[in-house]
Amino acid sequence: MKNRLQPCTPGITGAAPPGQIRFRQNFVELLRMINFEHTVFALPFAYLGAFIARGVPTGRQMLWITLAMFGARTGALCFNRLVDADIDALNPRTQMRALPAGRLSRRFVIQFTAFSIVLLLYSAFKLNVLCFLLSPVAVGIIFFYSFTKRFTWLSHIFLGLSLAVAPLGGWIAVSGQLGLLALLLAAVVGLWVAGFDIIYACQDTEFDRQHRVHSLPQAIGIGPALAVSALLHLLMMPLLFAIYWQVGLGTLTLAGILVTLVLVGYEHWIVRPSDLSRVNAAFFTINGIVSILLFLAIGLDITWAN
Repeated sequence: MKNRLQPCTPGITGAAPPGQIRFRQNFVELLRMINFEHTVFALPFAYLGAFIARGVPTGRQMLWITLAMFGARTGALCFNRLVDADIDALNPRTQMRALPAGRLSRRFVIQFTAFSIVLLLYSAFKLNVLCFLLSPVAVGIIFFYSFTKRFTWLSHIFLGLSLAVAPLGGWIAVSGQLGLLALLLAAVVGLWVAGFDIIYACQDTEFDRQHRVHSLPQAIGIGPALAVSALLHLLMMPLLFAIYWQVGLGTLTLAGILVTLVLVGYEHWIVRPSDLSRVNAAFFTINGIVSILLFLAIGLDITWAN
């Protein structure tokens, strides 16, 4: 009797076609390249902007805000990796990133950048007219940041401005207009991001000096740069308390702000000019906790009040 079991042929009897497999592999590699899990830095602040503007957003609004943020951050990081590919190839810390190491092609990253920006624009269109009209401005801001380290040590401030767009976007998404509290929240995010980006840049001080890459540590030294970072984070705190008082938030928010103060202080305590070994712990772990903590504290306060 003839054996009815035939060998499995790729693309015919269940195995994915080679092109589909390659796309999946490239997509996973791209998510690694942009550290997709670090979307937690900005996304909670976009949600906060929405919550503070109008109370608890609808499920539809949350969906389109989330997709807009995915498009904005993915597009921004892909563009940044494209612009910085030549610098990354020279830096021992970054030369194994996907583009300089050849694990991703520039063509694929360009295509995904375009897709991400289209997703942002479409999501903004689905939210409201003002969101859609301002979305190209947001794209311009987040793209412009990638060039700033070529000519100014204020690049950290421009990165802060790029992420400050998140709470403004969340606010406009549900209210259709701007407000003073939205600007205060944007200032909080901008100061916070600029401060921790200065800490992160301390790792590349010598490389930046040798290759004329502009950063605050390269311009004034690691010790003074860390002092400026701490000052930016200190300036952030009164603004958080101002939002707390203006919105009339409760004990949970107050506790969240105080814990944030402790975490930011700890971040500066573990990173010192003589010891940069814990920069990644400060940059990734602590800052991820801060953004989620503030969203949960303020979001729950607003939800319970409504």
